[in-house]
Amino acid sequence: MRVDKFLKVSRIIKRRTIANEACDAGRVTINGKAAKAGTEVKAGDIIEIKFGENLSKYEVLSVQESVRKEDAAQMYRSLS
Repeated sequence: MRVDKFLKVSRIIKRRTIANEACDAGRVTINGKAAKAGTEVKAGDIIEIKFGENLSKYEVLSVQESVRKEDAAQMYRSLS
């Protein structure tokens, strides 16, 4: 699954266009490497996102095309 879609489906970022812009601006890394919006994400990957001065780290636990709002938090684990 594309990283921009994963961020939206997991509700880490509310809208896919914002996730896409964050990737294009170089604020998203996967396993320490800069990620474009189309970069594939899989279980076990570590995603880091810069929001201004804040750095958020997440471990991908599962990748699903669609998920209910209540279950979205089970797709990842916050590391920071």
